[in-house]
Amino acid sequence: MRLTFFGAAGEVTGSTYLLETDRARILVDFGLHQGEPEADEHNEFPDAIDPARLDAVVLTHAHLDHCGRLPMLAQRGYRGVVHATPATIRLADIILQDAAALQAADAERAQRHAPPGGGGARVPRPLYSPEDVRSVIRLFRGLDYGHEAAIAPGIAVRFFDAGHILGSASALLTVREHGTTTTIAFSGDIGPRGIPIIRDPAPPPTADVMILESTYGDRDHRSREATLEELHAILDGCAAQTGKVLIPAFAIGRTQDLIYEIGRMCRTGACRRVPIYLDSPMGIEATQAYRASVSLFDAEAREMLDQGHNPLHFPMLRITRTAEESRRLNDTPGPLVVIAGSGMCTGGRILHHLRHNLPSPTTQVLIVGYQGEGTLGRRLVDHAPEVRIHGQTVPVRARIHTLGGFSAHAGQSQLIDWARALNPSPTRAILTHGEPKARDALHARLKREIGLDAARPVLGETIEL
Repeated sequence: MRLTFFGAAGEVTGSTYLLETDRARILVDFGLHQGEPEADEHNEFPDAIDPARLDAVVLTHAHLDHCGRLPMLAQRGYRGVVHATPATIRLADIILQDAAALQAADAERAQRHAPPGGGGARVPRPLYSPEDVRSVIRLFRGLDYGHEAAIAPGIAVRFFDAGHILGSASALLTVREHGTTTTIAFSGDIGPRGIPIIRDPAPPPTADVMILESTYGDRDHRSREATLEELHAILDGCAAQTGKVLIPAFAIGRTQDLIYEIGRMCRTGACRRVPIYLDSPMGIEATQAYRASVSLFDAEAREMLDQGHNPLHFPMLRITRTAEESRRLNDTPGPLVVIAGSGMCTGGRILHHLRHNLPSPTTQVLIVGYQGEGTLGRRLVDHAPEVRIHGQTVPVRARIHTLGGFSAHAGQSQLIDWARALNPSPTRAILTHGEPKARDALHARLKREIGLDAARPVLGETIEL
């Protein structure tokens, strides 16, 4: 039995793990690489993954860095099952259709701006089409939390709530081979405890092998309370000025979190006079999917519903569906707040808002999530004096705020708690989904406190289990 890492090995994006036994081959996630200079190269379909030989695919959740290459399987003839929670299926359909459309738009833009005769420049081609997305969505099968399903010869899977976004799961694979049973826990992305709307993480009871994410393996987040106080102060200040507040937000998870918290502030008297624009078609669709999944809400959100309040709507919330409505916001005077995708500023409508508004010192940009190496969001966090957007150099005179307490990833201490909840402790541990500094720090603490000497694989590495 062996496990090969085709992504999220020494980096945060591209989660892709191939599990092979004598009788079966299982792919856990097939995510898109984002941000790093080698992303285009790494997103090429791996030769070692033969769709014709795959018995099944398991998807932990619907973020693009976990599901973003799945249509390439259907494109190459895969006709097996993709196992995911029902909520993940709904959200994956939204995010993959959006990804296909963005890839086509990016390719068209690059072709339009390519020098005559090509000039040696490589024009990117879409990785897949909307039809490829529809083909792979037809292969999905829903599996509820806690229910076990046989998915391949000798292999069964059970999902546990990861508390990261709606429908997110940790996957426990039970492998029976040559008279021996081995349990393998893939953490997926683990959420922090106490975030709005969704329930807290519920780790599997035990596992022989643990594959643990390490996005924030080197630190804990600022407290939620302190983060909300800062957000409140920024929104209050916005109401007294004429500037704009831009919030790049992941369409799934972070956007709904922000709507919930800003709505709660508005209902208690803050920011009542500031319009809040949700300028993300995918964010709008994802919010509708959240509203249709009340059974997955946590107790606080359900209590709010019982009191007659919609946790995902408030009077000052404005929806901008069309590109024309979005462009009109650039000519609309503040104060106003714009929540737009994408979360790491790698595409989407946030780019044209940043291009128009970063040069203004009255603009404030709120960074509310992880920013990968090489992304525009990371350059803003690192206080770059200027950035490139759509081929233009844009000076950065806006104020940049980092609100770490909004992360949908568990911090170091909560990752340790998740690992400690596996009882008895795993005999093998593997750290993925983290940059080297974060993985190394989490490795040291796991070894010191739990006695686990975790492996830290690199891209393409195979580990014998």
